[in-house]
This record gives sequence, C-alpha cells and structure tokens, in this order.
Amino acid sequence: MNLDLAGRAAMIIGGARGIGRAIAVAFADERANVAVIDLAAEVADVATEIGRRCGVQTLSLCDNVANFAAMQRAASVCRERFGRIDHVVFAVGVGSGKYGFPFWNLEPADWGRVLEINVLGAVHVAHAFAPYMVEARAGTMLFLSSIAGQIGSQTDPPYSAAKAALINFAQCAAKDLAPHNVRVNTLCPGMVKTALNQSVWEAWQRQQPEDQRRSYEDWAGDKVRRLVPLGRWQDAEDIAAMAVVLASSQAKNITGQTINVDGGFVMHW
Repeated sequence: MNLDLAGRAAMIIGGARGIGRAIAVAFADERANVAVIDLAAEVADVATEIGRRCGVQTLSLCDNVANFAAMQRAASVCRERFGRIDHVVFAVGVGSGKYGFPFWNLEPADWGRVLEINVLGAVHVAHAFAPYMVEARAGTMLFLSSIAGQIGSQTDPPYSAAKAALINFAQCAAKDLAPHNVRVNTLCPGMVKTALNQSVWEAWQRQQPEDQRRSYEDWAGDKVRRLVPLGRWQDAEDIAAMAVVLASSQAKNITGQTINVDGGFVMHW
C-alpha cells in the first residue's frame, strides 16, 4: 500500500519517548521528514537517530506544550526548516500520579496540571499549527487520546476527563478545518506498556497493604486478560501504524473520528 508520505513533513509533539517516538519512526520509515518536539532531554538524540537510520530530514525542538508562545515559535521554525507542515500529531499525555478510585482519593488541586497539559496543550498546538495548514489547504492533525476518555475510567479521573475533552475538541477542530481540506482525528490506545501505564500501577501499589501488593507484570497482565477481548497487550508500533495510515491519502475521507487500537477493549453498540 502506497501511503504517499515521502517528502511530507510530520510534526510529532511528544515524539521523544513511548508511542510518540514510535509514531515519529513510522513517519520516517515512510520517507517523511520529521520534527520531534518534546521536553525530554534526549529529544535531540532521538531526532538525530531517526534521521540517520531512515535517511530523512529531522528537526528537534525542546518546547513545552503548556506555553502557547513556544508552540507558535515551534510551528514557525518547522515551517522554515521544511518549507511545509503536512501532518501534526499530538502525542502528549500526563496523569495525576495518583490512584483515583474513588475520585475523592484525589484533591481538586490534582486536576490542574493534567488539564493544562492534556487539553490546553492540544489547544495550543492546534492554534499554532492550523494556520499553516489552512494556508496550504491541506494537512492532517491527529490527537492521541485514550480509551479512558471513552469509558469514564476510575483509575485516574483527571486523566479520563482530559482525554474525553480532547476527543470533543478534535471533533470541533475537524468541523472547522474540513472546508480547508484539513482532516482531524483522534486515536485511542488501549493497554500499552508505557511509563504512564506503569505509573498507574505504582499509584495503585502505594495504596495497598503490603500483603496485597503485586508486581507490575502480574497486575497489568491480569487486567489485560480480563478486559481485552483479544487478550493481549497493544504495542506502541500498533498505534504508530494506524497514525501513518490516518495521515495518508488512503484515509482521505476520514475526519472527526475516534479510532481505537485497543484489542477490542471498548466496543460501542
């Protein structure tokens, strides 16, 4: 299948680690030039490695999505570097760091940073990059949400609520940008072994009596077997494969959609 991404420019916000990094690699494997935008210290090394391995142009920017001016600067630098902005992927996500069942285990103060990064961060990115796509009358945006944003997961209520808001915002953006031939979708990973997933276990573990604590592999493996119909983990590469398809001409009529890569965890009837 020809995804027609060679020579395009993909901006991966949150691209230094985990799913975001896998998405950056997947675009580069399709011969797209890639900007890796992240606060992680290794962002420059990641971009250099991707460029060397895949033979594409890369750019690294160490910027914070919570800062709108920084996102505006990032968009400007990306446009100057590549001469175009074709695909923007928001692959940023943070949790509260606490186990939220019941929700009053958390304090209202635990919500602020989660909403600031997961929701306002996405808004900052959309506001910064959309004008270039509108000008070109082409492009795609993809927001990484979560199945937690669809099922009201009790594990971390601020995270679930933020990811639900992200789905709604993506639909608003899809309607606004459709007349400009810009497509916007949301991708929801299921059970993926990421640092964020492990942090949920760590928060749960801290609340358990010592005789009821479990290893991460045991705790998470049991959850996968109980809740995922296919009975297996999803990999970051599974999410990345869908991300590049949604960016491609093969998905030219897909916009405003929420697509799950979750082994069947969430099924809407």
